[in-house]
Amino acid sequence: MTAVNVQELVHQFNLQPHPEGGFYKETYRSPEIIPQQFLSKQFKGDRAYSTAIYFLLEPGNFSAFHRIESDEVWHFYAGQTLLIHIIHLNGKLETIKLGNDFSNGEQFQFAVPARCWFASEPAPHSSFSFVGCTVAPGFDFDDFELAKAEELTKQFPQHEELIKRLCRG
Repeated sequence: MTAVNVQELVHQFNLQPHPEGGFYKETYRSPEIIPQQFLSKQFKGDRAYSTAIYFLLEPGNFSAFHRIESDEVWHFYAGQTLLIHIIHLNGKLETIKLGNDFSNGEQFQFAVPARCWFASEPAPHSSFSFVGCTVAPGFDFDDFELAKAEELTKQFPQHEELIKRLCRG
């Protein structure tokens, strides 16, 4: 595989800035719809069966702490290690290494559970991380909540340093 850089990936895949940080492009939205009446009560409308995006982060950028109402499966494609920081509903912090260095505990895929707060960033040695995210039921911005550092820190004071570093507001 030839070496690629961030600018080439943004151009090749027509990536756009993402509200939580980084670049993205929706690559799939199921044409099939789950009517709201058959979904859990946290969903306020109909949802596609599933959605998928490309997502790109470079050093110095991060995906700010946020949460959604669905499970989100992350897939590693290219670049180097991406760290996914998850604050579980019970307050436990878990950091997943997404990548292809299996001897360093990295994995190709990981599912972030619904309603958990999470953020991601390239690991310190990474030049970029190019990944994908699949959400089911499908992603809708009505299900997206961007964390406010002050509020999240009050809820999880034990993770204050990480929260303040990886929040935008």
